[in-house]
Amino acid sequence: MSESESAASSRSSLVFAYYVTGHGFGHATRVVEVVRHLISSGHRVHVVSAAPEFVFTMEIHSPNLFIRKVLLDCGSVQADALTVDRRASLEKYCEIAVEPRDSILATEVEWLNSIKANLVVSDVVPIACRAAANAGIRSVCVTNFSWDFIYAEYVMAAGHHHRSIVWQIAEDYSHCEFLIRLPGYCPMPAFHDVIDIPLVVRPVHKSRQEVRRELGVPDNVKLLIFNFGGQPTGWTLKEEYLPAGWLCLVCGASAKQELPPNFIALPKDAYTPDVIAASDCMLGKIGYGTVSEALAYKLRFIFVRRDYFNEEPFLRKMLEYYQGGVEMIRRDLLAGCWAPYLERAVTLKPCYDGGIDGGEVAAKILHDTAMGKKRSKLNLSGARRLRDAIILGFQLQRAPGRDLSVPEWYQVAGNEAGIPSVDQTQKSSKFVEGFEILHGDHLGLSDTIGFLDSLATLAKIGGHHQEREHLAAAALFNWEEDIVVARAPGRLDVMGGIADYSGSLVLLMPTREACHAAVQRNHPSKQKLWKHAEARHHSRDTPILEIVSFGSELSNRGPTFDMDLSDLMDEDGKPISYEKAYHYFSRDPSQKWAAYVAGTILVLMREMGIRFEDSISILVSSTVPEGKGVSSSASVEVATMSAVAAAHGLEISPRDVALLCQKVENYVVGAPCGVMDQMASACGEANKLLAMICQPAEILGLVEIPSHIRFWGIDSGIRHSVGGSDYGSVRIGAFIGKTMIKSFASSFIDTNSEEAEEESSELIESDASLDYLCNLSPHRFQALYASKLPQSITGEEFVKKYGDHGDSVTTIDRNGTYAIMAPTRHPIYENFRVQAFKALLTATPSEEQVIGLGELMYQCHDSYSACGIGSDGTDRLVRLVQNMENLKSSKTENGTLYGAKITGGGSGGTVCVIGKASLRSSEQILQIQKKYKEATGFMPYVFEGSSPGAGKFGYLMIRKNSAT
Repeated sequence: MSESESAASSRSSLVFAYYVTGHGFGHATRVVEVVRHLISSGHRVHVVSAAPEFVFTMEIHSPNLFIRKVLLDCGSVQADALTVDRRASLEKYCEIAVEPRDSILATEVEWLNSIKANLVVSDVVPIACRAAANAGIRSVCVTNFSWDFIYAEYVMAAGHHHRSIVWQIAEDYSHCEFLIRLPGYCPMPAFHDVIDIPLVVRPVHKSRQEVRRELGVPDNVKLLIFNFGGQPTGWTLKEEYLPAGWLCLVCGASAKQELPPNFIALPKDAYTPDVIAASDCMLGKIGYGTVSEALAYKLRFIFVRRDYFNEEPFLRKMLEYYQGGVEMIRRDLLAGCWAPYLERAVTLKPCYDGGIDGGEVAAKILHDTAMGKKRSKLNLSGARRLRDAIILGFQLQRAPGRDLSVPEWYQVAGNEAGIPSVDQTQKSSKFVEGFEILHGDHLGLSDTIGFLDSLATLAKIGGHHQEREHLAAAALFNWEEDIVVARAPGRLDVMGGIADYSGSLVLLMPTREACHAAVQRNHPSKQKLWKHAEARHHSRDTPILEIVSFGSELSNRGPTFDMDLSDLMDEDGKPISYEKAYHYFSRDPSQKWAAYVAGTILVLMREMGIRFEDSISILVSSTVPEGKGVSSSASVEVATMSAVAAAHGLEISPRDVALLCQKVENYVVGAPCGVMDQMASACGEANKLLAMICQPAEILGLVEIPSHIRFWGIDSGIRHSVGGSDYGSVRIGAFIGKTMIKSFASSFIDTNSEEAEEESSELIESDASLDYLCNLSPHRFQALYASKLPQSITGEEFVKKYGDHGDSVTTIDRNGTYAIMAPTRHPIYENFRVQAFKALLTATPSEEQVIGLGELMYQCHDSYSACGIGSDGTDRLVRLVQNMENLKSSKTENGTLYGAKITGGGSGGTVCVIGKASLRSSEQILQIQKKYKEATGFMPYVFEGSSPGAGKFGYLMIRKNSAT
């Protein structure tokens, strides 16, 4: 053989190193299809995976397949088939891929060189891309999601110190040359270039008739596949779960498990695509493998949501777009209430007609790349945005049509929703199309008019609307009966923020964005029930609560919730405890959102002795974005509480509504927030700041926003949660600090120390019985206590020495370590800053006035960062405001923007900006938006304007117009 022929031969037989993530078998099964085509083209493939060998060798019988058992990532650690342990996932990834990173890279580089790899392929192991770059080998990723996107959600639960994991993963991915993107994809900001391909699915080997004949199943029997990636421990399957004429094929059942006669255990090596082609429905959890094969072979898929897995909403939307999916509520799965879902599923006509040859297409692209074909880089991302890749990871709820990374089929939901835009011409306050307003006034608010119009649309569509949440809402109300509507805005935290739980003065502005709640009460015998609810609720004499949440399809939560109101009662006829309620709503995280709504019912029962004899239907629709730090949860609670109270003739003051709603969030939801959010939503007024001392909720009054000053909120895109670990740790640190200060003051008195002699005994005694940190002045804190406080303390050490920290809504982790100095110092100084801010607002207008206001906001922002609840995105926005303020043009024009600060619970969310009420200021806000997008790839939402609180709005009583 000549030298040229030898070279050609070696180039025709290429070597691929194919890395497969350790998360489940779904990735391995789709890799099999790509690898099969590569090997059939004469190439050698080294698969690096922790999956069992049979997954690959069952389909590929070739000496050119080499399997190397190595685990280089962990995916999501699952507590069971449906529940992801977010903290454990990040900790496990640290253990597997972060701590041994240097040795992994050295080992992989050496191995890649030893096999003379022509191309590295990753699905979708991050470190494989970096190892390839270090070895000087090109790399490509094949996937529908990336781990930076998935893990970004987990950071909220695990703490900000884990963010470096997300940044490192994004940076590893950036070394990949391009992404081969599968349908049903998530936003993946770290990749430079993208090629879209069809579904990757395994082919069928046998006909429907052959499979059924081998299983002994007649053609007239309906087959259900039970597929949860292995039979979960503790799940009992019963004969009565299936209607007559059905058989269930159980995937992954253990050999010891006893199954009813109408359930059949599939062999371990059963070839799933063949079984799918022979079946009528599948019941399981959503993953790429199950969804792609269900679509390809037009199998109806009844799915149960997985908790905290960001891939799911995108796959779910694709499944439902092609009319192939029905969602089952988790408690119906466990209780065996399967019949209504099976009845619904068999009526579906799956209509996916796209390609299913993605394995062959991907193999061809990989072949061409390994042969040296180059692609022109689109340069969609770069090093400057890698540290902000976390931003898109938090964007599960996105405005339809605005995010270019969301595929067309994902945007269709918003475009087809049939809800009119809220920017409409104002109409008569006593009549809107379809309804007569019997009580109240919509005040000309365009969002309220839009909500009422959407109700009119629902009353017309009946069962002819394809969006599940709209179908559910259309069937929720008796449209001939009266409906009560309440409205509650979000809030922009201008000053005060997390100091609220320490008794600070706070200044809050209600946002233009708001939540609407529509409530109807009916006698149980007249209550309209959804089919799955009807199957569960056998008695029509028991009051039922049914809830629909609009916008659920843009996040990973179920759109509907229902329960017997008797579930909120103990056997002795008294309302259940808040602890029981917390556990009740926490059972299924995809429906935990219902605690914000249903929790209002329980709080009214416990705190006011109300008994609900009628069934209740509630529709919640909010334009307050979630996770932005603008109190979306408070607006839901206040709107719901206000509507429920009005529907039942309860007269509750706005202040008391706010206090009751705080109990919902603290005790039913389990989020340790202060009361300022609910107070602003309930008691605020448009274009005014609500001034309140949080001890616990003393309203000082409303502060007019001077006509020359304006406030904006700019969303960083980083999802915020007061239920996250960062906020809770800082709150605990503040209460620990207060406990220590009280102890120090008591010791001064007991020991007759110099401090006690030099200070007023009344002041020392006051410190010893300190109710709120903010009642301690900054100078007393600095003079007497600052030097005595530790920077941090372990939970174990504190509990041993001091016992309880005096906060009923947080619990000290004995194994945790808590910062003390910064969380204690922050509210003491913040209270002083807010008092100064309030005084300056009412001062004579001047340049010095707005400069001083801006400086106080900057100081607040820095103090948040010192507490550990800042974020890169909010820091970037504040720097952009500072840069804008320091421009020569700004200085010569006497300035336009003057200050900015992170808001609410911190750790992301929204930045509040102060500036002059001028066109130039609005132009600069727009420039900041654009600069932020250039740096991060995310276009921030701007909160602008204000609206009345729930108390000012009151409520509407509406009735369907008889002429419609």
